[in-house]
Amino acid sequence: MNEVTSSSELKSSFLKTVIDRGFIHQCTDLSELDERCSNGTIAAYVGYDCTADSLHVGSLVSIMLLRHFQKCGHKPIVLMGGGTTRVGDPSGKDESRQLLSDEKIAQNMAGIKKIFEKFLVFGDGPTDAVMVNNADWLDKLNYIELLRDYGRHFTINRMLSFESVKSRLDREQPLTFLEFNYMILQAFDFLELARRQGCSLQMGGSDQWGNIVNGVELGRRVDSKSLFGLTVPLLTTASGAKMGKTASGAVWLNEDRLSAYDYYQFWRNTEDADVGKFLRLFTELDEAEVKRLESLPGAEINEAKKVLAFEATRLCRSEIEAHTSAETARQTFEQGQVAVDLPTFEVQRSSLEGEGVFAYELLCLAGLTSSNGEARRLIKGGGGRVNDKGVATEVAKVTADAANEDGLIKLSAGKKRHALLKLI
Repeated sequence: MNEVTSSSELKSSFLKTVIDRGFIHQCTDLSELDERCSNGTIAAYVGYDCTADSLHVGSLVSIMLLRHFQKCGHKPIVLMGGGTTRVGDPSGKDESRQLLSDEKIAQNMAGIKKIFEKFLVFGDGPTDAVMVNNADWLDKLNYIELLRDYGRHFTINRMLSFESVKSRLDREQPLTFLEFNYMILQAFDFLELARRQGCSLQMGGSDQWGNIVNGVELGRRVDSKSLFGLTVPLLTTASGAKMGKTASGAVWLNEDRLSAYDYYQFWRNTEDADVGKFLRLFTELDEAEVKRLESLPGAEINEAKKVLAFEATRLCRSEIEAHTSAETARQTFEQGQVAVDLPTFEVQRSSLEGEGVFAYELLCLAGLTSSNGEARRLIKGGGGRVNDKGVATEVAKVTADAANEDGLIKLSAGKKRHALLKLI
């Protein structure tokens, strides 16, 4: 089990690429995996539980890893956790996850599937991606047979030593027996994919290391298979914030959960110190161009952020959406115009006539704050704006007279987050 820092002695294009771009944290047997990857096509999977109807940007590292894997001539497997979502992965959690109905899991799975078509090529070819659902085999398991045939290969001593379990117990947070079984089911997934798909590599976040190692060992003990595990680092920003979380919530990958413009703005607002790292992880620009961009001095680093935002939006949404979002941002920030492609919310003109509506209510309605209380605090701190003018007091109101000739009112939370109200 080794941490990975250099690609200088490796042969396979996949491992050299992803190590150089900062994807790899740990690998079970790097030299042997390198040999396998350099001598032909292999299959690898990443699992995604269906806890919401979209993945967020925290999952993007593993999705990009699968994309590089396929572009280097290998076969990606996307495993949908239709079965394991019923249990809940305890890794990185402080409490038990809410159990979802089968109907809700199916709805979430349908939403999640959409995003992978943006990044992978699916089909029947030797390197075409496939999507499978672990409910296909987990639903058919007999519990007594599972315990007898597979449970005997797991010791409680070892399971308690894994960080996903140990950290939960150290914090004196309850860990249910249901969740404790999750690592056995994930290990069984790896064994089943090795049997069904010839899969020899499982990839995932560094918090999945224990679960992945269990699968590697189960394959060796039960079927004498040589399997491999590889993890990506769990990303935080330079300021220590968790990747993919903002003041307004998760940065969703699906268009119906987050507009292309807001997605673009998330990347455009990257901290200076993260630009190079994010260009390597979330775009396909070559190393020479990344080095040029990350070394831009002073305020010029903003040009690198625009490139990052455009390239990330192009991959996840479309080139048209990337161009539209970039132009909207240019009009909004560089020309001070009311760009019509900002996130727009319709309100009845009649509701703003007369005395009008409190500005804090409109800021919340437009999604710029999560509550009226947060909006009032924003205004009190000088961050609430209407048509680029500061809101004077927490109880200031906005009337229909604030709309321009197109019936639009621009709302802002700070300098970087904007939305439009359209009077109808």
